[in-house]
Amino acid sequence: MRDLAEEVPVALEFNGIGYAVLMATPADIADLVLGFALSERLIEAGDPVFAVDVHAAEEGIVARATLPPERTDALLDRVRHRATDSSCGLCGIENIEQAMRPLPPVTARSGADEAAIFRALEALQAHQPLNARTGAVHAAAWVGSDGAIRLVREDVGRHNAFDKLIGAMRRAALGAGTDWDGGFVLLSSRCSYELVEKAALSGCPLLVTISAPTALALRRAREAGLDLRVVARRDAMLAPGG
Repeated sequence: MRDLAEEVPVALEFNGIGYAVLMATPADIADLVLGFALSERLIEAGDPVFAVDVHAAEEGIVARATLPPERTDALLDRVRHRATDSSCGLCGIENIEQAMRPLPPVTARSGADEAAIFRALEALQAHQPLNARTGAVHAAAWVGSDGAIRLVREDVGRHNAFDKLIGAMRRAALGAGTDWDGGFVLLSSRCSYELVEKAALSGCPLLVTISAPTALALRRAREAGLDLRVVARRDAMLAPGG
């Protein structure tokens, strides 16, 4: 029998304000908070990395962080309490304009060719130890332009896994932004619009997913100039037209 994946509530507090409660795998929480803050536009890619205090609670985890002073207005503008089964990006949004805010243009381009993507797809399973034990979690991988997998984060939620990866990359770069170094991100999930937004906000030049995109994901990717490869298998993939 497989092990069971853990899923616990993670309460996020910024500047002493309860902001969100995510259902997540209880690992790499500091990475999750950093990536989530960028995805929520509470910080920008070039902001310094902030410290995250992680505390065990009776029923879950509390993660507390203090944003840079210049981001206080953005935090107060976005503050709300929310509880959700993943970092869906819409809970608490008040109108359509907020949900469909313009994305920053993606100007970087990946140097990876199809052979590099196939190499990463072939290797991904070996970098998913938690999924090997449970069969119940997603992976987000940073892959170099040569197809070598450099960093992976896993979580029961595909959005959380991507936020954890973005946060881990920021920590590794010591706050110098999220540098994809001509590579790409590989996600073991479908291509949803939220994942497109996270990719664009982190400056990712190429998003590769193993399942199909939604129509909204394609529209948002085209608006941002984000390159996509979808329904990616070890010997085939689709490149949606621009």
